Amino acid sequence: MPINLQMPALSPTMEEGTLAKWLVKEGDSVSSGDLLAEIETDKATMEFEAIDEGVVARIVVAEGTENVKVGDVIAIIAEEGEDAGDVEAVPAPAEKTAAPAAKEEAPAPKATPAPTAAPAAKTSSNGNDERLKVSPLARRLADQKGVDLNALSGSGPGGRIIKADIDAADGGAAPVKSEAAATAPTATAAPASDFDIPHSSEKLSSMRKTIARRLTEAKQTIPHIYLTVDIQLDKLLKLRSELNATLASRDIKLSVNDLLIKALAVSLMQVPKCNVSIEGDQLKTFERADISVAVSIEGGLITPIIKSADSKSLSAISTEMKDLADRAKDGKLKMHEYQGGTASISNMGMFGIKNFDAVINPPQAMIMAIGAGEKRPHVIDDSLQIATIMSATGSFDHRAIDGADGAQLMKVFKELCENPLGMLA
Repeated sequence: MPINLQMPALSPTMEEGTLAKWLVKEGDSVSSGDLLAEIETDKATMEFEAIDEGVVARIVVAEGTENVKVGDVIAIIAEEGEDAGDVEAVPAPAEKTAAPAAKEEAPAPKATPAPTAAPAAKTSSNGNDERLKVSPLARRLADQKGVDLNALSGSGPGGRIIKADIDAADGGAAPVKSEAAATAPTATAAPASDFDIPHSSEKLSSMRKTIARRLTEAKQTIPHIYLTVDIQLDKLLKLRSELNATLASRDIKLSVNDLLIKALAVSLMQVPKCNVSIEGDQLKTFERADISVAVSIEGGLITPIIKSADSKSLSAISTEMKDLADRAKDGKLKMHEYQGGTASISNMGMFGIKNFDAVINPPQAMIMAIGAGEKRPHVIDDSLQIATIMSATGSFDHRAIDGADGAQLMKVFKELCENPLGMLA
């Protein structure tokens, strides 16, 4: 019996997807675990694996097809011994039975008489209708004198033909329209500006549609509160340099973001009122800090998760983050690697952004936005000195996190970054 391959739901929010690419062709034999296709979901481009053995008898949905609904048949697999050329799709069980036929025919609606045609517009002797801009007196005179109204240029308001034009035409002195002028439009549309002419146009991808929908929902439904601190980074940068010197033999190089992930995770454990999520009328408090890290990929953004970041070593966070980021950009992440998380961090410092306000990713209740570390005048021990300063802004869901609790988290985060040995103790 042939097997229907259906469009899978590769994420909890996926309702439809794009069949980006087939990795097999009709006639190929497949086994469980073989890669069949690349499917663009609302999160990423992911690979679809076979769970049955057989021969690809028919590809129903061509690659590049958009808006394929979850559950739609995309291909048919013939089982061993079946003639691949004769298989047909197995009909899916009907969800609803057809409504019983009516016992009696509904009475036919009474015929209504067709409306009579409106009277035709009156025309002058030359066949021109009354919508021509002509005064009533000028029209009567034109009919009497046999003057062709279409050949005249009106001298009245708005080009209206008036009595003087008829009198002049009858005497041979009226300005007569040339043939080209008679057929030319009275006005030409102004040329569109460069702003009105799109230079390119493309459909939104499934990922971009989901980003648009979720961010709109977040800003419309979540009361954001923003809290910013300036952090002196010199000690953290020194610690990073020292750790990288010891980790060089293991081919591990810590980034500043690795240390910030650790600092946020430890902060959440020290201020558990911020390590929460809100779902409906339920407030959930988490016992570990799973940090979703924003990674920019082609066509959008995805947030792979460093689970239990509060208890992991910096070297483990660095290694795991590099692997997740590489696979995110290749569309190779598995669903559990980007679904969930208790809080997020988004770092735009590498672009030179000084500070920004990030949008919360529901059902999470906070996200930390990291700006660039830069040399700034800074007061140290009551004297003005130059230090490396970074601005960090926490966005908090005010329904779940009070301002004082958010401020406490920012204070702890600042202290850990400025005295980074504390996050390693």
